Amino acid sequence: MCTVKEVPETNGRVADAVDDNWVDRLAPAATRPYLRLSRADRPIGTWLLLIPCWWSALLAALWQGSFGWHEGWVMLGCALGAWLMRGAGCTWNDITDRDFDGRVARTASRPIPSGQVTAKQAAVWMCVQALLAFAILLTFPPLAIVFGIASLGLVCIYPFAKRFTWWPQIFLGLAFNWGALLGWVAVTGTFHWATIPLYLGGIAWTVFYDTIYAHQDKEDDALIGVKSTARLFGDRTAQYLQYFMMATLLLIGIGVIAALVPQSSNLLVLVLGLCGVWAMGWHMAWQMRRLDIDNPDLCLMLFRSNRDAGLIPALFLAISQFV
Repeated sequence: MCTVKEVPETNGRVADAVDDNWVDRLAPAATRPYLRLSRADRPIGTWLLLIPCWWSALLAALWQGSFGWHEGWVMLGCALGAWLMRGAGCTWNDITDRDFDGRVARTASRPIPSGQVTAKQAAVWMCVQALLAFAILLTFPPLAIVFGIASLGLVCIYPFAKRFTWWPQIFLGLAFNWGALLGWVAVTGTFHWATIPLYLGGIAWTVFYDTIYAHQDKEDDALIGVKSTARLFGDRTAQYLQYFMMATLLLIGIGVIAALVPQSSNLLVLVLGLCGVWAMGWHMAWQMRRLDIDNPDLCLMLFRSNRDAGLIPALFLAISQFV
């Protein structure tokens, strides 16, 4: 029978929080459990949710040939919305996983299983975050509002995926990369097929980085019956990750070409966009060279490094706005 892991007393600090994070140092004590539910002490998830939004919004600005106040607000609004919706999604995940989390050393210190908040309190906090995010969404064009609401189904399903499929990372990718569709629509008010390979490339990227992340918990997951691509791939993880790395780069590259070739007479803009994808590939290859699936600390470090991997093409696309 599975029992709760022994977790050292940490004054409420979550085991995998970023060292010396602002929540533990600066936030008022009463707010800390709620900010921990939102993963404010672990910002990597917000970045990974935001980055596909920025890819898409920046590509859309290049496609239409202008970047002004509206595009700037979309970039900022996506950042605020990503923080809020990542927080709401993580709160929902912790509510649904509270029994599982209590049996895993890394997650037993989370606010609900550790008793810092109740499930009902967490549910109220989740609704507050979602409503604030919805208020931001209402400032976007009508079609973007529809796209934003449509993402909620994926957010609701994801926490249950690891109970019925070996591929929960696919479901995470479907939810986390929705911004690759939304960002474009928020900028232009219309849908463009170039966002589809961008979205699919983001999903492949999510499988890549979240498989690395899941190797931290593979032994505990096996004990409690939780499925993941880390357990599915096992010792062949590196081989499978190479496939997903190639799929990531190919699909994002197709999205960049589809968005920029028909509209741009400036070859340098296209070259810069593809150079960003190429540089992202170098970063992912560096991760592969460092990967040791039996070293949890290294897996966490490599997982977090995907913020930089994803920001590289965003940086190149941002520079392209001035070419």
